[in-house]
Amino acid sequence: MTYRPIADYLPHRPPMLLLDRIVEAAESHIVCEAALQIDSPFCDGAAVPGWVGIEYMAQTIGVLAGWRSLTKELPVKVGFLVGTRHYQSHVPQFRVGDVLRITANEEASIDGGLVAMRCMLHDAAGTLLAEASLLVFQPDDLDAYLQQAASADGNASALE
Repeated sequence: MTYRPIADYLPHRPPMLLLDRIVEAAESHIVCEAALQIDSPFCDGAAVPGWVGIEYMAQTIGVLAGWRSLTKELPVKVGFLVGTRHYQSHVPQFRVGDVLRITANEEASIDGGLVAMRCMLHDAAGTLLAEASLLVFQPDDLDAYLQQAASADGNASALE
C-alpha cells in the first residue's frame, strides 16, 4: 500500500516532524520509521538521547489518528499526550544512521477521545530499543475543549 507524505497525517512541521514514513497502518495498529541524520532534531551530531523515544512514539500515535481521519475523508485533528507509563529505553541513545521502526497498538479506547497505546521502538535488525504505554487524548471539538479548559483554569485560580 502507498501512503501520503508523513506531514499529511500530523499537525507537526519541521523541525519537529520526527518521522519519515508509514510502513503499515490498520484501524488499531501502525508502524512508522524515522531515519536518524546528523541534522535530526535533538541530535548532538552523533546520536539522539534515548528519552526522545517518547516523542517518536507519540508522533506515531498521531499519525495513526491522522490516517484514520484521512481514510474517512475527515480533517486531521490535534491530540495530546496525557501520560506515559513505564517508559523504558534499553539504550542510552539512538545513533545517527539508525533507522528506527516505531510500532503503536491500541490497547483500550474510552468514549470522549481517551486512548491507551502500547508502543515499541526497534532498530532495523529488530532489536527492541524502547517501550512504553502511552495515554493520549483527542477531543472531538478542540475549540470547545480549550475554552472549557481555560474556564476551569480560571475558576481554579479564583478559588485560590
